[in-house]
Amino acid sequence: MISATEADWDREKIIPGRYEPGKKMLSAIRLYQRLEKQGITSRTMKPFAVLSHRFWSAVCGADIPINTRIGGGLLIPHPNGIVIHPDATIGPNCLIFQQVTIGEGPKQGLPVIEGHVDIGAGAKILGGVHIGNHARIGANAVVIDDIPNHATAVGIPAQVKKVDETAK
Repeated sequence: MISATEADWDREKIIPGRYEPGKKMLSAIRLYQRLEKQGITSRTMKPFAVLSHRFWSAVCGADIPINTRIGGGLLIPHPNGIVIHPDATIGPNCLIFQQVTIGEGPKQGLPVIEGHVDIGAGAKILGGVHIGNHARIGANAVVIDDIPNHATAVGIPAQVKKVDETAK
C-alpha cells in the first residue's frame, strides 16, 4: 500500500524524453520551496524558479501557486484546469486529475487533504473540510463535508458511499 505519511519522491521524477508538463511545473515549485527553506535569496535562482513555474503553469493551464503546501509524491497526470488555493494543505502521495478545484467554500477555512488521497476529474473540494488518509473522491464530486479515512465519496454534494474496513 502507498504510504499516507512518507513521501515517495520517485513519483515526481521527470522521465527523460517524456512530455510531462505536470511534473515540470512541480519541479519548479519544488525548486522554489528548496530555495525558500534554505533562505537563499539569490538574484538568479529565485527568479528562474518563478519564471519556470509561470511558464509551466501557462503550458498546463493550471493555477497552483508556487508557495502552496503540497506534500511530496504528488501526481498530476493531466494538470489542465487544476486550481488550488495557496493556503490549502495537501498531504504526501496524492493523485489529482484535471479540472479539480481545491479552495474556499461554505464552511469557514480551507481544505486539509491527508496522505494518499485520489481526487477524480472535475471534483471540487470546498471550504474547511478534512479529507482522511487513503480516501477517494469521485469524478465531479463536490465535497463540502469531512471525508473519513479509507472512504470513497461521490455525488453533489459528495456522500460517503463506501469505507474500506479491510484497509485499516
